[in-house]
Amino acid sequence: MRKIPIVLFTTLGFNSCDAPKTNNAIINKPSVTKAVPGNPEKIKVIHVFVALCDNKYQGIVPVPEKIGNGQDPVNNLYWGCSYGVKTFFSSQKTWQLLSTQKTDSGGLILERLVFKYKAKDIYLIADAYDGKEIKKCTVNFLKSCSGNFNDSIVLNNKKIYCGGSSQILSYIGHDGLMDFSIQETYKASDDKKREAMIFACISKKYFAPHLKPTAAIPVVWTTGLCSPEAYSLAAALESRINEESIEKAAIRSAEAYSRFQKCSLGAAKKLMWYN
Repeated sequence: MRKIPIVLFTTLGFNSCDAPKTNNAIINKPSVTKAVPGNPEKIKVIHVFVALCDNKYQGIVPVPEKIGNGQDPVNNLYWGCSYGVKTFFSSQKTWQLLSTQKTDSGGLILERLVFKYKAKDIYLIADAYDGKEIKKCTVNFLKSCSGNFNDSIVLNNKKIYCGGSSQILSYIGHDGLMDFSIQETYKASDDKKREAMIFACISKKYFAPHLKPTAAIPVVWTTGLCSPEAYSLAAALESRINEESIEKAAIRSAEAYSRFQKCSLGAAKKLMWYN
C-alpha cells in the first residue's frame, strides 16, 4: 500500500472546537432507496461527509498521534483542529451552529453537526465518520450523489432531508480510492442535478469514474496532493450560495487555499479544478 502524505503546512495550530452544543437534532438511520424525499422548495441542503484522519486504518504517512486518531473527532485534523470542519465553520460569521449530536450510528458517524446559513434557508449537515469506516463514508457520499442514499434530521420538530435530497454534497478526507476499490456503480436515480465538491488528494483522477454515473456535477476537485481542509469548502460554498458560476467557485476555493497554505495562486488554481 502506498502511503500518502498529509499536507499540513499551516495546520499545525491544533485547536479544538469550543462551539456551543445543543441536543435538538436527531440522527435517523439512513436508508438506500430510489424514492428520494424532498424538502420544501425554499430549503436548500448541503451534506458534508468527513472521513476522520486515521493513522491506523488509512494509507497515509502518519501525522501526530493526537490529530490522527480516527475515533476521536474532538482533536481530529479534519474535524476539531483549527481548519477542521467543526472548528472552522463554527468560527464563520455567515454560519450558525444549530446542533451537535453524538451518536454511534452503527459505529459509522461519531458526530453530526447542523449549521444554518444566516442569510438564507440553507442548512449544512456535516458528518464525522470514524476513520476506519472511510470506505463506507466514500460509498455513502457517492450514493448520495446519485440520489440512492436517503437520510434526514429532525430539527425543532421539523424533518429536513439530506443525503440524496441535498443540492450540494461534499467529501473531505484521505482519498481512500487509492487504497481500496469500489465495484458497484451508482447510477443517477432521477434527473436532479446535484453538485459535488471533493477535497482529497488527486480526487479528480480517482473519483471521476465513480462520480460520472451519478450525474452529479463536479464543482471542485483536486489534481494533486492537497490539504483537505474546511476553508476551501467554505469558499466554494459561499460562491455557489451567491450564485457565482461553477468555475468561479473553484477559483474561490483556490484563492482560499492559496491564502491559508501560503502557496501561489497559480499553483492553487491548478490544484482546485472544476471539470
